[in-house]
Amino acid sequence: MKRILIVEDDPDIAELERDYLQLNGFAADIAADGQEGMDKALGGAYDLLVLDIMLPGVSGLEICAAVRREQEIPILLVTAKKEDIDKIRGLGMGADDYVVKPFSPGELVARVRAHLARYERLLAGSKGGQQRDGGLRHGDLCLLPEEHRVFLADEELHLSLKEFELLAYFLNHPHRVCTKEELFEAIWGQEALGDISTVTVHIKRLREKIEPPCRIETVWGAGYRLKTMEC
Repeated sequence: MKRILIVEDDPDIAELERDYLQLNGFAADIAADGQEGMDKALGGAYDLLVLDIMLPGVSGLEICAAVRREQEIPILLVTAKKEDIDKIRGLGMGADDYVVKPFSPGELVARVRAHLARYERLLAGSKGGQQRDGGLRHGDLCLLPEEHRVFLADEELHLSLKEFELLAYFLNHPHRVCTKEELFEAIWGQEALGDISTVTVHIKRLREKIEPPCRIETVWGAGYRLKTMEC
């Protein structure tokens, strides 16, 4: 049974989220403030976090950043604010998706299922080996799909789930312009109901980890393309 941690200071919302997740076959724990959420998130073996941004004590964004430094589990942010800056900051700190209050419990369950399913599919073929032959390459960058690992020269990079999937998609479609709509559908899927601007934020984060040299170029008015590079 998948374990979900809900970090939410409003007890009515937290209990509603927990009840719906449990009715749909998940085990769900609640943390009522930021510090408790930080301790449980870093100390517990959870498969996904449902993380409110506005929390007493430690903020949801701080928890998100701390967890992302140590784990690659999906993180779903919950916020009462509609401003784009809150979404961008959260995604920039490693969150995979977000929902804006008020939202239906059914939407939350659908998002949780979608992100867990994608994470499981990505890890299903992992063999845990050290062999780096046969990976997807771009210059000195090497992605090993079955091991869910990325190397830049001799250094292993730590990418989030969505960053890994984006990089794999570009490497599997070299030199072709990929629109934001195409990337959103391919990486987030039809079950993901978020804002398409998510694509831009995740590509920015990916670029910061794999560049320079420039590998993903913006084709203005069209989308993004993996640049030609001699290996």
